[in-house]
Amino acid sequence: MPETEVPAVRLQGVRRSYDGKAALGPIDLDVPARRTLALVGPSGCGKSTLLRLVIGLLAPDAGTVEALGTPVTPQTRAALRLRMGYVIQEGALFPHLTAAGNVALVARDQGWTPERITQRINELATLAHLPHELLGRFPAQLSGGQCQRVALMRALVLDPDLLLLDEPLGALDPMIRARLQEELAGLFRTLEKTVLFVTHDMAEAAFFAHEIVLLRDGRIVQRGTAADLSQRPSDPFVSEFLGAQRKTAFAGTAP
Repeated sequence: MPETEVPAVRLQGVRRSYDGKAALGPIDLDVPARRTLALVGPSGCGKSTLLRLVIGLLAPDAGTVEALGTPVTPQTRAALRLRMGYVIQEGALFPHLTAAGNVALVARDQGWTPERITQRINELATLAHLPHELLGRFPAQLSGGQCQRVALMRALVLDPDLLLLDEPLGALDPMIRARLQEELAGLFRTLEKTVLFVTHDMAEAAFFAHEIVLLRDGRIVQRGTAADLSQRPSDPFVSEFLGAQRKTAFAGTAP
């Protein structure tokens, strides 16, 4: 990132707790613009909390959160959310709306014309490799992979500057997940967006991200490329985490 370029996301001295128990921090983190950064770590390490702080669903107990050059506050978060796309595990689609209705929701709230909405939905369906004939179906009539494509389309409808993805492929079976990984990676390259991606899966992080941040107990253990973490671990926990990932990946494989 050039020295003069403002990070797309910046956390400084951020802390967040739940019921008096620390969930994140103290943490400092910069996410360069137009890069993909993956957050990995065991359950409860603070990955999802960090994303919710960035989008303004949570407020920090201490420190500052900035997104797209603007402090995330109660006064700014509504406008900032229009510049961010957010996708969570299983998509969280509205069951009473069709795929097209889910994608159109925010654009309609922003006063887009029906013609403009239809054009954008068709563009996104092509981009996300969702067959156009599925746009009239309800979420219960779609597969898990199709629902995730619709959720991604909804996140992209306003052409946001920042994408926040929280385990978006975690509930899918391995073959569908692998196919969507390939397509998402291509999509990230095409769109040149800033992407902050949460996953438990180190292999998935290495596949998508320019850099990886490994968290433990709400703090950063190491930041770097997949090769950095694998070949130059800064802490024994890094090697332990990567070793556990490899064992999990091959669990049940015949000798």
